[in-house]
Amino acid sequence: MEQLLQQIEAYRQEIGSTQPDGAEALEAYRIKFLGTKGIVKNLFAEMKNVPVDKKKEFGQVLNEFKQLAEAKYEEWKSHTSGAQTSDGPGIDLSLPGDPLPLGTHHPITLVRNQIVHIFGRLGFSVEEGPEIEDDWHNFTALNLPENHPARDMQDTFYIHQKPDWLLRTHTSSVQARVMERQKPPIRIICPGRVYRNETISARAHCFFHQTEGLYVDENVSFADLKQTLYFFVQEMFGKDVKVRFRPSYFPFTEPSAEMDINCRICGGSGCNVCKHTGWVEILGSGMVHPKMLENFGIDPNKYTGFAFGMGIERICQLKYRVNDLRLYSQNDVRFLRQFTGAV
Repeated sequence: MEQLLQQIEAYRQEIGSTQPDGAEALEAYRIKFLGTKGIVKNLFAEMKNVPVDKKKEFGQVLNEFKQLAEAKYEEWKSHTSGAQTSDGPGIDLSLPGDPLPLGTHHPITLVRNQIVHIFGRLGFSVEEGPEIEDDWHNFTALNLPENHPARDMQDTFYIHQKPDWLLRTHTSSVQARVMERQKPPIRIICPGRVYRNETISARAHCFFHQTEGLYVDENVSFADLKQTLYFFVQEMFGKDVKVRFRPSYFPFTEPSAEMDINCRICGGSGCNVCKHTGWVEILGSGMVHPKMLENFGIDPNKYTGFAFGMGIERICQLKYRVNDLRLYSQNDVRFLRQFTGAV
């Protein structure tokens, strides 16, 4: 024990003669005396070797030494924080940190989340699938057999090493995968990124985002489809939105229709976005083709359904008046900052 007391006295004298110069020297002092492998820690470990009748006396001396080492560290720390050091201005650790700018979701994410929320209130659940898809789920199962002329409607990116693989051209492939594993009733929406071999411009891009919906059950009618979409556009754009349906063609629906709303950018007076017609097409829809139901073992005599699909960029364009699709993927902070606080 006498030897330990002599060591402690020597350490006291060392502390008394030490004057750390700068933050690095102060940190070296902390590690040496107060660190997890420092002198104080090691001295406390020696308590087990002190005779029982001496432990109280030694413990008092050791606690006083520890308090001395800590007090000197705090004293030197306060002096070092506010003073000039050899490395430059001292750092006052008591000051608050620099404020961080408020971030936000990407506008595409904002609109996607709103679409999911609106259809979620109608009982639609979210389904997702792979972006690298096979021909069956992307085309053939959706009533687009090989050499079908409607395949020319979509310029496809094929995988060179695997000709049967491709980058999905629509999220309808997710609908196919759900019908493959689940029997009616089915009520889903499928948001996700899709790819088409198109020239990039203000109105088109080689990748974009879609949300497609599918509802299959007994006694589903076109009236159900129209009321579902009426509810969606009123929730997204407001109660004053005007809507019209136009006959169209899609291989996987029959009958098919495209849905237009009055242009939210010009108010219907005519602009470049609506091509001076006052109307903008926002989605395609229709009753699920009986052949498509048969492809997945669903009896078309018992079940009917409707499907719809929309581009999220188009909805975002009309909601936030974005006139160039390229802005979504250019990561321009000036553009993205405008959506801080958007809902």
